[in-house]
Amino acid sequence: MEKLNVLLVEDDPLARQLIEMFIEKSERYAFEGAITSALMTEAYLCKHKIDLILMDVCTAMNANGIDAAERVKKNFPSVKIIIITSQPEYSYIARARAVGVDSFWYKTVIQDEFITLLDKTMAGERIFPDNTPTLNIGCASSVEFTERELEVLRLIVAGERDQEIAEKLGISLNTVKTHLRVMKDKTGLRNRTELAVRARDAGFVIVEPNDDQN
Repeated sequence: MEKLNVLLVEDDPLARQLIEMFIEKSERYAFEGAITSALMTEAYLCKHKIDLILMDVCTAMNANGIDAAERVKKNFPSVKIIIITSQPEYSYIARARAVGVDSFWYKTVIQDEFITLLDKTMAGERIFPDNTPTLNIGCASSVEFTERELEVLRLIVAGERDQEIAEKLGISLNTVKTHLRVMKDKTGLRNRTELAVRARDAGFVIVEPNDDQN
């Protein structure tokens, strides 16, 4: 049986080595190659026959793998894509679903789990975690934040002021301040700076370069 060709988009050398080892030990998959930046994905697909892409989210050259996956799905619809990440950023799962990614995997070192994910994805199943990994932000669990609070929190981490947040989200300044107060009460943190630093350092909110420009 002809093996299925797998492309890995990953800039972490240790992760590349581990995933390559998993694939090479499998009977069904062939490791076609690895690239470090999602920006190079479409060019690679034009030159190589690829059945499945394993796409990290944060790749070299500040390229976001979810954005690249959206382009690939439009231009190479037959290629399956699994988003792989170790980052617990709260928006990744929803964003991956929205662009048509086939599956989503939080990196582990369990080979059987990994190969099962590949098999199910290639069989047409869409495999996604129910939730992001649970984190603690101050005294609060990450699951305690509402969607609107998370939107406000992302803009706080991006360095936006309260009035700017209100304008971007189409809500009142008082509402922004209320969300901020509630988040401080939940977490036990003293101010917006502590809240932003804790959320960023935990990897719960990852602000990308283009987020600062919006």
